[in-house]
Amino acid sequence: MPLWQGEPVASRIRSWLTDWTIIGPLVAVIALLLSWGRKLPLPFVVVVALCLAAAVLAAVHHAEVVAHRIGEPFGSLVLAVAVTVIEVGLIVTLMADGGPKSATLARDTVFAAVMITCNGILGISLLVGALRHRVAVFNAEGAGAALATVAVLATLSLVLPAFTTSRPEAEFSPVQLGFAGVASLVLYGLFVAMQTYRHRDYFLPVKQGAEEHAEPPSTAAAWTSLAFLVIALVAVVGDAKVVSPSIEEGVEKAGLPQAVVGVVIALLVLLPETLAAVRAALRDRIQTSLNLALGSAMASIGLTIPVIALASIWLPGALVLGLGNTHLVLLALTVVTGVLTVVPGRATPLQGGVHLVLLAGFIFLAVNP
Repeated sequence: MPLWQGEPVASRIRSWLTDWTIIGPLVAVIALLLSWGRKLPLPFVVVVALCLAAAVLAAVHHAEVVAHRIGEPFGSLVLAVAVTVIEVGLIVTLMADGGPKSATLARDTVFAAVMITCNGILGISLLVGALRHRVAVFNAEGAGAALATVAVLATLSLVLPAFTTSRPEAEFSPVQLGFAGVASLVLYGLFVAMQTYRHRDYFLPVKQGAEEHAEPPSTAAAWTSLAFLVIALVAVVGDAKVVSPSIEEGVEKAGLPQAVVGVVIALLVLLPETLAAVRAALRDRIQTSLNLALGSAMASIGLTIPVIALASIWLPGALVLGLGNTHLVLLALTVVTGVLTVVPGRATPLQGGVHLVLLAGFIFLAVNP
């Protein structure tokens, strides 16, 4: 039974005891407490990974309850920021323990998040929406503004370090890193203000579905879901930290590049966004899917880079942010393709397939550079 339906307290407690969206995060937190700081054998790693998956799915559910209460585009913003909190927490904790090989972890994870959101989530949403409803329709004004912001953020934080001359490698100097962090935060804040206040209508679904007329959850239910969303996110961050040594060990044993670790982390933390975006596309709410995809890309850069810039004060080792030549080409192709996709305000399955092929190319070249 959904949390927001009116029911007696005793009945509500009984429903909570059998509700996987409540049990899942709690079990995941227990798994985190029992496994933190320990070297786990493979069977226990699998158990923790399953708990992590349950926490991710529960986070999606609770984020959607909160989103239903506060409405669009605030709902997409809540989930995007929540997922970015996961990403930042993972990057900082892994960089703190990773040694010299973690110098490129932030860059690899943030760039992987950009490719997964702008090609994977966006592509599968357009493909599913167009196949289900013949043509995927959305607001070109909102999607175009979001894509432009992502492009500028990515250029400031991931492209320019490869061309600056203050440091010998693809690094920013402390002053340059501080400027990139402040600029990213200001630009992200400006976009959020436009999305939620001044031009909110640009980010609302073009077609209004039945859920717009459904009874929203009560305030108490929304606060309950917000609390369990926080619990689920803590569990995801912690459990991913627990299984990350096994991921790094598996990548090393397989002889794969270190960048694959960043791809795996990004895939893990963006799973809630992906599921929520696909569900919105199936309901013909393509604009919500694009808000989730491009909003997550924006938050991944606009919030992660400032935090990493601040954390670099005490984190050991270098911080390499500049992309290599292959990734620069992929980013440029993603931006150009994205512009051609969003300008018409409508898309067919072809556009979704093009973006998914771009994502496949990124993952293939990450594994086999």
